[in-house]
Amino acid sequence: MKAKQTLHRIRNHRKVRSKINGTPARPRLFVFKSNKYTYAGIVDDTKGTTLFSFSDNRKGLTEKQKKENKTSRAFLVGTHLGKQAKEKGIAKVVFDRGGYRYHGRVKAVAEGARKAGLLF
Repeated sequence: MKAKQTLHRIRNHRKVRSKINGTPARPRLFVFKSNKYTYAGIVDDTKGTTLFSFSDNRKGLTEKQKKENKTSRAFLVGTHLGKQAKEKGIAKVVFDRGGYRYHGRVKAVAEGARKAGLLF
């Protein structure tokens, strides 16, 4: 990503983070994407701890899943994250798109998490 685009995304992320905050009752689901991989996790901002996270470069993915395109792997990240949240008893979250536009991989993570049963 170009330096100007990165600075713009960081500025947008600061605006978003000033308005949303994860609580123990409704933690924050964050998304970060690099050029190769997509990362997502659930954070409790009052304690400042990451409850759990998942990415598409983990060993838990099969070889077939690793060969899919980035958007479909992002959907898998959201699905796995939603399943982990349901196991831990988390039903509602606040979605933090990380300053990115809501399309492509970010949208795929959100749809995967919704399909797994998370509400936001």
